[in-house]
Amino acid sequence: MSTNALRILPTDFVVRRPQRMIERHIVAYRRQWLILVSGFFEPLFYLLSMRAGLGSLIGTVSVAGKQVPYDAFVAPALMASSAMNGAIYDSTGNVLHRLKYARVYDAALATPMGPADVAAGEIGWALIRGQIYALGFLGVMAALGLVHSWWCLAALPACALIGFCFASLGFAGTTFMRGWGDLEIVTTVTMPMFLFSATFFPTAAYGRWAWIVQISPLYHGVALVRAANAGVWSAGVLGHVVVLASLSVVGLALAARRLDLLLRK
Repeated sequence: MSTNALRILPTDFVVRRPQRMIERHIVAYRRQWLILVSGFFEPLFYLLSMRAGLGSLIGTVSVAGKQVPYDAFVAPALMASSAMNGAIYDSTGNVLHRLKYARVYDAALATPMGPADVAAGEIGWALIRGQIYALGFLGVMAALGLVHSWWCLAALPACALIGFCFASLGFAGTTFMRGWGDLEIVTTVTMPMFLFSATFFPTAAYGRWAWIVQISPLYHGVALVRAANAGVWSAGVLGHVVVLASLSVVGLALAARRLDLLLRK
């Protein structure tokens, strides 16, 4: 590795033109829009199955002291999971292809773009994909009568923060992958998060293991979206925002640094 690869200049991490990566992806996906919406359906099918089956057996669940039907309890969590899926799908497998095989980023760095532009652009695109999923899911919730407050519109910026968080972490993690086989790690990590982030059960149901649930980044996203849908806010909401924002910044910084090291060898 050359000494230049080890020298990190401050200008390398100034974001100037990340929109160029987003423009590139818009052109690339204009005839492949079905790929963009594919990950939306998994949480949707979970919601429909809960509504048709478990919802009638469980009854109501307490959200911040307010009793809501079980499907209305699960729906915001699945909306948060949908935003996570959109961000993760694009910031892992697609980024790995562009980084290791298509060499898109080598070409990008031959232009005035820098590593931070590439990282921010990719994370921004993954965030957009997550927002598409979240917006579609909110429409489904409204159609099913699962929206209980105009505060539900606040779930969209909450999902944007979730998408930003998982896109940043996903991109940073992908820079450590050696090949396609390492993508199995993504499923190994995201599936337990999906199942055990207070998605289907209140935190109290986990008993003394509740603290493990609260480690999950998705748990904080679920709490935000659930609070927005119920229109019930507490001081803890700020804590969830701080956790997700902090992880987002750390992920973005690590992604830019790793990308610089990989492409400037």
